[in-house]
Amino acid sequence: FTRPLCGFISDKIGRENTMFAIFIGEGLALLGMMEYGQNPYAFMTFAALIFLFWGEIFSIFPAICADTFGSKYAAANAGTLYTAKGTAALLVPLASVLSAAGGWNLVFIVSAVITIAAGVSAKFILAPMRARWIETSGTRVSLASATSSSPLGASSGE
Repeated sequence: FTRPLCGFISDKIGRENTMFAIFIGEGLALLGMMEYGQNPYAFMTFAALIFLFWGEIFSIFPAICADTFGSKYAAANAGTLYTAKGTAALLVPLASVLSAAGGWNLVFIVSAVITIAAGVSAKFILAPMRARWIETSGTRVSLASATSSSPLGASSGE
């Protein structure tokens, strides 16, 4: 449900704005789960929010990549993006270390801080960087050019 919903929302309000809202929402849901998770109703609410906010990266990241660089290499770029999931799996032992050192509250706090930082980074670092990249490349990628097979900056006659 999250993937098509976030794709739709990002088409309306922008990729980075959607990432900002979703990542902040997930971070707050993680903190809510930590603080109020012992209540069954709060647990169900925050668990639902965490799962709602979780899957947006699989619709937004490939879209933002294609919007920025065009669609000619979109599959290769998406594959490269997907390796982040495997790389993140390497951090699982860190959760064990954190839980041993400070309990599960520390795991939730660190996860929430990283997630909120990702949201802030999307809005205030990624958005300006992407705008500069598109501007300096000489081409604004529109919906039509994002779905063409021309690489960013190449004329459609090539």
